[in-house]
Amino acid sequence: MDGDETTDPAPPGRQTDASPRRAAAPRNATPRTAAPRSRRDRPAKPALSRTGIVAAAIRVMAAEGLDKVTMRRLAKELDTGPASLYVYVAGTTELHAAILDQLLGEVEVPGPAEAVPEVLPEEDGAGWEQRLIGLLHSYTLLLFRYPGLARSALVARPSGPHYLDLVERMLALLAEGGVASDRAAWGVDLLLQHATATAAEQTDRDASPVADEEWQAVRHAVHGVDPDRHPHIRAASSRLLSGTPDARFTWSFRALLHGIEHTPVPPHGPSQD
Repeated sequence: MDGDETTDPAPPGRQTDASPRRAAAPRNATPRTAAPRSRRDRPAKPALSRTGIVAAAIRVMAAEGLDKVTMRRLAKELDTGPASLYVYVAGTTELHAAILDQLLGEVEVPGPAEAVPEVLPEEDGAGWEQRLIGLLHSYTLLLFRYPGLARSALVARPSGPHYLDLVERMLALLAEGGVASDRAAWGVDLLLQHATATAAEQTDRDASPVADEEWQAVRHAVHGVDPDRHPHIRAASSRLLSGTPDARFTWSFRALLHGIEHTPVPPHGPSQD
């Protein structure tokens, strides 16, 4: 018909697309809510293990510092209760020792082609002494990367596989140099103590806001000393504070190594075992 269009009626119970609005919901209808999620549908937390706990502790340390690595903070990181961690780690002291042991796996002995800055004169080549000092250099740099770890390492007693690997490599290099086994056994402890103390001192100094002022005060005191009261300091004033950190680091270990090599160990008393 002219000017008159018709459409087929929509099937019962269904609206057409041309409908201006949807049917209103009943006034007393209950709002639809999402079905409760079953606990079985949630992703399962990884099972706790000593390896996983130490890995999480290293993440926290790298982000927030070693002081924040506590059992309570670690439990929060792992979404568990602190009591659950004590099954695997006895406490914070053991946890810090475990962190140190894990990181000791990064310590390396430099190869023949790898040079440690200002380590040894050319005539020493890539001998056992250079490689041992390079190993200690790698150990010290590891502690530099994690402020606070060096201070903890002064009292921590790691006993894990990476610590044993480190001691094994040091003893092997000392044996290669002909150092007597009893002197080498005591020397390992001395060398690691010196490296750890050096790292702890330097990291504390780097963190000090007045480090530059303190250094300038030391220089002023040494160079301005009264020659009548301190004649030996006056005579050595140009050398007392000389040398780069690498050169002084290397010299200190060469002095220790030569002392270890030539200093007899006293007769054994009661063992610490």
